[in-house]
Amino acid sequence: MASYLGLEKNISYYTIPAAIVLALLPRMYSGLTGPGKKVFDGNNPRLFTQALEKSDLDKRLKGRLQRAEAATANAFETLGFYAAAVTAGNAGGVSADILNNLTLGYLASRLFYTWIYIWGQENRRWILARTNVWGVSMGLCSAMFVLAGMNGNQR
Repeated sequence: MASYLGLEKNISYYTIPAAIVLALLPRMYSGLTGPGKKVFDGNNPRLFTQALEKSDLDKRLKGRLQRAEAATANAFETLGFYAAAVTAGNAGGVSADILNNLTLGYLASRLFYTWIYIWGQENRRWILARTNVWGVSMGLCSAMFVLAGMNGNQR
């Protein structure tokens, strides 16, 4: 299947900048280009959620924008672990096919996590799914570390 997708070459390092872009997308939606743009202060971006509370935006939209900010924060909190896992997998000699699948799985899970966090949580049934999807993304990272360790022990 990897050859069908053109993934016979190792693309795992390229997914780190892609993960950074995914981490920034909720901020783009919430404050830079989206509905919270009129409230966002580029000189003091960390006070954005407080400014949202004081704004005249409707409650549902405020919730989405605040969750978008939280999704961005969560993405950056996990980014170091992900980058280290990709580096460990490459240094440990994990095959390109496996690394490509794990890293693309991570990106897909983060994209789904972000959607759940911002829009899906309006339906309370999605809250547990958000936690599970986060667990999948961390499991994929952990798998890269474990496989790197297993390969390192065989050398």
